[in-house]
Amino acid sequence: MAFLHFSMLLLLSSIGIDAAVFTLQNRCQNTIWPAIQPNGGQPVLMDGGFQLTPHESRNVTTPERWAGRIWGRSGCKFDGHGQGTCMTGDCGSGLYCRGAGGVPPASLAEFTLDSPLDFYDVSLVDGYNMPISIFPHDDSGVCASVRCDADLNQHCPANLIVRGDGGETVACKSGCTAYQTPEYCCTGEYQNPETCQPTTYSQYFKEGCPSSYSYAFDDQSSTFTCRDSDYLIIFC
Repeated sequence: MAFLHFSMLLLLSSIGIDAAVFTLQNRCQNTIWPAIQPNGGQPVLMDGGFQLTPHESRNVTTPERWAGRIWGRSGCKFDGHGQGTCMTGDCGSGLYCRGAGGVPPASLAEFTLDSPLDFYDVSLVDGYNMPISIFPHDDSGVCASVRCDADLNQHCPANLIVRGDGGETVACKSGCTAYQTPEYCCTGEYQNPETCQPTTYSQYFKEGCPSSYSYAFDDQSSTFTCRDSDYLIIFC
């Protein structure tokens, strides 16, 4: 009996009895394809991707201590086997990303759960493709929401624009994605908060979405914590 009790505790620990639930909701006018990438050593959720039609929501249950990122893909064309590509946020493996990351630019919702708090943020460090916001559902009601609901594609600087097949702006690159230089990517001699400072390009993202990460060392105003919460993630 003691062995059975111990085995049950191990099972409950492995499946995460304190799992969080992410509710992904599409408020865009068009269908999107959310993608999920776990950090190393973490399980892939929902095969890494699925479709959300306008006004549709879907719940994703996470195991305890899960960490990873979520983003929306747009302009996707998949066949009946899930093979195909997306105009923005493409992960290179069709509908089901299965652990693969997305091609920048893409707006990211990032999470590290139960560490011992939940840490979460919206990151535009790799650029922006659609609005994405995080709303905690905590019992206390004190955890901060992170809103990036502005259309940053509308006034994207000309040298950062990613255009669709019809010439429309479908995404906005970050300075790092566009130029791959140490100054914009906070690498090399710029790999610390003293030398890596906001640029004209990161400030454009910060002005539109003040609570989002706009460059690598934008921690003070962009990282949030909560405890024992579920999360609503809204696209558009």
